[in-house]
Amino acid sequence: MGKSRDLSEFQRGMIVGARNAGRSISQTANLLGCSRTAVSRVHREWSQKQKTSSDRGGSGRKRLVDENGEKRLERIVEANNQATIEEIHALYNSSGVEKPISLRTAQRTLKRLGYSRKTQGEDVLIAAGLEALAEYTSVDKDMQQVQN
Repeated sequence: MGKSRDLSEFQRGMIVGARNAGRSISQTANLLGCSRTAVSRVHREWSQKQKTSSDRGGSGRKRLVDENGEKRLERIVEANNQATIEEIHALYNSSGVEKPISLRTAQRTLKRLGYSRKTQGEDVLIAAGLEALAEYTSVDKDMQQVQN
């Protein structure tokens, strides 16, 4: 049998509430559509630790750029908003960080923070379109004045 999905925090709370209200393990499992083992484990964890969080939150590889590194990277980008990714990468690594990061890691981090080429490109296109529209309307007004 395959691994089932994690229970949501709401479902974990429902398990604790149902068990505290006097429902049996089987009744609670049937009510929520999960296994009796899951009900038993969640209730035991609640009884012992007063918490029901999933252990999966800390799984996976640790990020190379932590929260302080992200703030540092954002400050560099804001101070040098016309800089290329290579320049931002060099500034970050020369700013006294313990572990230098690769160019690809810098790109991934900036994308996660919302600095992506696509949104910047769209802003440039919108600005160019507005400038062209302004020029067109001014030329159109000039043409109308000449005709009158």
